[in-house]
Amino acid sequence: MAYLKRSPWILHYDASSCNGCDIEVLACLTPLYDVERFGIINTGNPKHADILMITGGINELNRPVVRNLYEQMPEPKVVIAIGACAATGGVFRECYNITGGIDKVIPVDVYVPGCAARPEQIIDGVVTALGILEEKRTKMTRDAQAKEEARHAAGEST
Repeated sequence: MAYLKRSPWILHYDASSCNGCDIEVLACLTPLYDVERFGIINTGNPKHADILMITGGINELNRPVVRNLYEQMPEPKVVIAIGACAATGGVFRECYNITGGIDKVIPVDVYVPGCAARPEQIIDGVVTALGILEEKRTKMTRDAQAKEEARHAAGEST
């Protein structure tokens, strides 16, 4: 796991799951599994979140909600699809109102398999997401520095 300068905040959204994966996500917050040891903080505000954890498949009603939550999150951000429903629509994929997995609406960085996904798998997905988040943050910093240097060089040459 990469070194992070600040604690990552997670936003959890239930996109029409059976609540099996949601219960396992909550189990990760209990003293038994304790994701806070990684500095993880659970938030209800997308404007403060670094990681979006979604359970359940996408239906026509929650499609704009998921898109809105994703767009409100600051860059860099990581999306974790938890469970079979979030990955593919799961057992509900043949239902008339299910569009499919989360990747039909927003880009997904980490898939956590299972029905319901076990807390150990979810924690492993979060640790993987922390590494991806740090990579994105580093790339963003490098790009901003390169842009600033290019702008500065262009200002000196004119």
